[in-house]
Amino acid sequence: MMTESERTGTYLVTAADEESAVLKDVQSGQVHALSSNPGVSEEEAVRGTVAPDPPMNVSWQLVEVESRWSLSVEHSSESPTTNSRNIASDNPDGELVRKERAGIGEIHVLSVPDDMTEQAVEDILDDREGLLSRAARLEVNRVEIRSQPGVVAVRYMP
Repeated sequence: MMTESERTGTYLVTAADEESAVLKDVQSGQVHALSSNPGVSEEEAVRGTVAPDPPMNVSWQLVEVESRWSLSVEHSSESPTTNSRNIASDNPDGELVRKERAGIGEIHVLSVPDDMTEQAVEDILDDREGLLSRAARLEVNRVEIRSQPGVVAVRYMP
């Protein structure tokens, strides 16, 4: 039975060592500092329940784990798919288009000026926590970034 202060959700493990861990709720962004580490690792997603440590309620415990999975981000040398290139050509520079993948996940296609492609990829890679949070929210394992001049495709895949 859940108490009123317990919270169930999907969390990104943003920090972890032998003694503690930090979980970030991928829906609300709320951060939960765990007073002990129940065996989670950085860049893992955990679907479960956290509860505050009495009496101060400033730290948390992971009291139930429904599932957990590893997450990864990769910058692929492959070009965006024909579908991604077509989406980009139909949209103005700076436009982000989100499409469901066949199966599980999403593809985010960004149209950019040709000379800004590398900078756009760097900016996307710099937001590693954001990429991993979206992957956890979408319940996928892998984020793959593909690019060619004018097109950046971020693929969230199982």
